[in-house]
Amino acid sequence: MEAGNVTTVTAFILLGLSNNPQTQVALFVLFLGIYLLTLTGNLLMLLVISTDSHLYAPMYFFLCHLSFLDAFYSSIIVPKLLENLLSKWKTISLLECFTQISLVIFSGATEACLLSVMAYDRFQAVCHPLLYVVAMNRKVCTSLVAASWAIGMGTGLVNTILLAQHHFCGPNLIRSFACELPPVLLLACSDPSISIASILTTMVVLGLGTLVLLLGSYTRIIMTALGINSATGQRKIFSTCSSHFLVVTIFYGSGVFRYMTPASGSALEQVLSVQYSVVTPLLNPLIYSLKNQEVKAALRRMLARKPRLTF
Repeated sequence: MEAGNVTTVTAFILLGLSNNPQTQVALFVLFLGIYLLTLTGNLLMLLVISTDSHLYAPMYFFLCHLSFLDAFYSSIIVPKLLENLLSKWKTISLLECFTQISLVIFSGATEACLLSVMAYDRFQAVCHPLLYVVAMNRKVCTSLVAASWAIGMGTGLVNTILLAQHHFCGPNLIRSFACELPPVLLLACSDPSISIASILTTMVVLGLGTLVLLLGSYTRIIMTALGINSATGQRKIFSTCSSHFLVVTIFYGSGVFRYMTPASGSALEQVLSVQYSVVTPLLNPLIYSLKNQEVKAALRRMLARKPRLTF
């Protein structure tokens, strides 16, 4: 739409991962398979945790929310990616784009909070086992999860409102397969300094803040484990915490590189975006199901359960 000499952009064009039709079909099949596995894995984790009485500990309550969040986050990105891989016109409206950005920030902020809450839970279980039941009672766990979701919602809302204040007058080409804040800010015709300051503040306060809590918790856990004379006790502690630590490493490693480096549309940036938004939600349920003995036992019990026939 034009008003005098000023043009207002009403939609963006996502350049995607490839312009080659054969490559696009191959990527469609690949990402569809990953998406279906992601939904299956995370929904299976939800089912196992909610139906197995042996998985009643706070850790699995938090893991249940993490699995739901991963399935939700994958559904924000992948369906639009699949649509664009088979579409000639890879457009996305401003409203769709801002909604996607808001939900991406919300999901990332909430997951960062949930991961730090899960680390705090492991810290209480390992370092203060006698007080664990009191420190991590149901009211405390529910409050920590509610706070994580509230922080995520607030973070996504604030950054999206600031983004919506900008004027976009062209070009409208996003060098990515999804609407993410860094490449979209590059297209703003107005001064983006407030939005840049907001997202950097979010990264420092929320990203580094939760990372400090994580590192502090795991430092205490490792010190406690090393102070135990029993090799069996040490193995049990490291086995219990290793899956969560691996998930944290993948999440923060890819997220920091993605959002703390300048948006350029490079091949490395695209790979990091795919890993962060498509692959990571698939890895989380795989890591927890393969490395956690209690989850594996619950899966075996569920698969061995025979359906009752009624006549």
